[in-house]
Amino acid sequence: MTGPHALKPFLLAFPGPLRDRLVAAVLSGEKVSTTGLLAEWAVEDEELPEVGERSALVDSDGREVAVVEVTEVRVLPLGEVDLRHAVDEGEGYTSVAAWREAHERFWHSDEMREGLGDPGFTVDDATLLVAERFRVVERLV
Repeated sequence: MTGPHALKPFLLAFPGPLRDRLVAAVLSGEKVSTTGLLAEWAVEDEELPEVGERSALVDSDGREVAVVEVTEVRVLPLGEVDLRHAVDEGEGYTSVAAWREAHERFWHSDEMREGLGDPGFTVDDATLLVAERFRVVERLV
């Protein structure tokens, strides 16, 4: 295997306290799934991740802290997210409603709207998401 620097970055949220919590949850094994907006991939003109793909988990300081491998990728409407996925995000969600409320707050943030280039961006049950499952294959710190 080539070194971690040959891997594309696996970024969770924006740098700061939320990313720090999410990275810690991945490293502890609590977080094994994540959700992004399909629109994010379109804006970035990126291909969706594929099963078996490995990336470098990056912390808020830009350090590569682990290598993660994608184990499942699903594109689904927001209204179809299930409890297993919400719980496996490792953020303490006990209901899909609580998961959705937190994610809507993030997706409706000024930072996310700016990144999407849409100051009025909102989600609804039909908004397409990319639900990924992954595992840590190597810790780098």
